[in-house]
Amino acid sequence: MSETAARPNADLPPADLPHADLLSGVRVLDLTNVLSGPYCTYQMALLGAEVIKVENPDGGDLARQLGASTELNREFLGTSFLAQNAGKKSVSLNLKTPEGRDLFQRLVKDADVVVENFRPGVMDRLGVGYEALKEINPGIIFCAISGFGQEGPLRGNPAYDQIVQGMSGVMSITGDQDSAPLRVGYPLCDTLGGLSSAFAIASALYARKETGKGRFIDVSMLDSTISVLGWVVSNYLLAGVEPRAVGNQNMTAAPSGVFTAADGPLNIAANKQEQFEALARQIGREDLIADPRFAGREDRKVHRAALNGEINAALARRPAAEWEAELNRAGIPSGRVMTVPEVLASEQVKSRRLVQHIPFDQAGLDGIEVVRSGFRFGDSEPAARSAPPLLGEHNEEIYGEIGLSPAEIAQLRERKVV
Repeated sequence: MSETAARPNADLPPADLPHADLLSGVRVLDLTNVLSGPYCTYQMALLGAEVIKVENPDGGDLARQLGASTELNREFLGTSFLAQNAGKKSVSLNLKTPEGRDLFQRLVKDADVVVENFRPGVMDRLGVGYEALKEINPGIIFCAISGFGQEGPLRGNPAYDQIVQGMSGVMSITGDQDSAPLRVGYPLCDTLGGLSSAFAIASALYARKETGKGRFIDVSMLDSTISVLGWVVSNYLLAGVEPRAVGNQNMTAAPSGVFTAADGPLNIAANKQEQFEALARQIGREDLIADPRFAGREDRKVHRAALNGEINAALARRPAAEWEAELNRAGIPSGRVMTVPEVLASEQVKSRRLVQHIPFDQAGLDGIEVVRSGFRFGDSEPAARSAPPLLGEHNEEIYGEIGLSPAEIAQLRERKVV
């Protein structure tokens, strides 16, 4: 792989905006694994929070062993881990030992937030659930992320992203009549659970400024996913229309969906009447405007297949990139269907500095690239302050702050407490 391909922002000048520090001074104890919790706390780290991963000494976060590179997995630096943990610190700690629980409680005294994604009840059984921790620190914000939440008949079920995708209804509406049910191509439900958690924690931190009180936050990946289904759920609840898989077509409008240009697919969303008419003129098929099958919005939905066929025939004359530029100039939303490498190399993504390069000389790597948050501020931008941590890399620093000497830490390491 070329250096330019590996580093989409390699040819851009350094960022001219300082790192966002909106959560500077907030200390987060992150007991989470894999994705939902780490994604949540990663968003906080990008905004300046001090995020301390509290990891089992025996391997740490499971994501350290997950990813496309077997070499990095063996080094406990799997790409899945590197993607969501830049800017954090790491301490190793065995919560199943009395000494480990005591150490954690001492850490909680000076913390603002605890985030965990164990099954409901696990933290309570260990003696470090919210009720126990708020006695130590009344201002602690405790966020528990799980597949189905702390209540309900499924609360104790194990939950991976694919399970929640299926149970949330997402898979039933993904694909078309021939391919559905179909899994969304990335861990959607884990990510939504992480976003919900980050938003809830930020809200609780804001409220604590007025009350001084912490609170318990119960995040369900299933709930988080259903809440963003939006129109799909509303069409059923309010109009009695059961959602179905419609593939690459927009169920609310036509022509709206994926079309075929000379060299590949092209999304077009001519959802309004004026956009449809502009599209017809732009592709040299003004006659479609007067065709009674396509006269109104509902007419076009009924005769979608016929209309799409006429449009595809016209689009076949030129490549997708040319149509994209021309149609957008005419006010018709359109865009090529791009691969991940293509979009990362695009000028749009480069101009936003969405991908951040971080020096990192572990496991033979010459730095890593991570994706920031999907927003920027007028005076600053989210950014990781450091590379993802090695397992237990900050034991001496963090445990030293609560009074442990290097010799005491070494003894705890020998007893597999840290």
